[in-house]
Amino acid sequence: MENLSKNKIKLIRSLRLKKNRDSEQLFVVEGEKIVHELLTENADMIEFICTTDNHFYFDRCYHTDERGMKAISSQKNPGNILAVVRFPQHENNEGNLILALDGIQDPGNMGTIIRTAEWFGISSIVCSKETVDCFNPKVVQSTMGSLFRMSIEYVDLNDYLSESDLPVYGALLDGVDMYTTPIQEKAILVIGNEGNGISESIKEQVTHPILIPKYGAAESLNAAMATGIILAEYKRVNS
Repeated sequence: MENLSKNKIKLIRSLRLKKNRDSEQLFVVEGEKIVHELLTENADMIEFICTTDNHFYFDRCYHTDERGMKAISSQKNPGNILAVVRFPQHENNEGNLILALDGIQDPGNMGTIIRTAEWFGISSIVCSKETVDCFNPKVVQSTMGSLFRMSIEYVDLNDYLSESDLPVYGALLDGVDMYTTPIQEKAILVIGNEGNGISESIKEQVTHPILIPKYGAAESLNAAMATGIILAEYKRVNS
């Protein structure tokens, strides 16, 4: 097994920035569980692997020590393996429900939304250009592998919605109780920014404003939690 070169180290560290991930069409995946999932299901996406394990085998694998792993990892306590991975090449199949994310900023929220969408069988996500990059290291970690199986596209969300013939549902505080207004099987569901909700321009595209009814004193719901609640009801009605 070859030792990790300075050029490879430079490349890995550069991928912490979105502009470099976009130009190289590469991103970083860390952790034994998620890398082994990649090896099992999507090995062709792997550009190369770095590990501190001398007994690990992969045809494009490089060895480093704990100090070297700390130098290339974006985590405070890095594991023993890291993979550099090519961007997924999934076509947007635009299945029954398309999830549209309007300005989601928190990487943890974004990753949880992706993971939750896959749980409920949603395979297509469109994001406004203001939404956090899905290949951000924190997003990648929190998706727990769901990222590799999803179609995620960044678009001008206003144009995308205005050009679609599908009904557009949006989670809004002045919406109609979602339990009395079931989401149609073929539709778009818009989830807004954590602090400000759906932006004003996108609100104009929403044809069916819906509300998760509130029974307690909490001021608001986490965006990922709200997504999960709405998707659970969508699948209940449309399964």
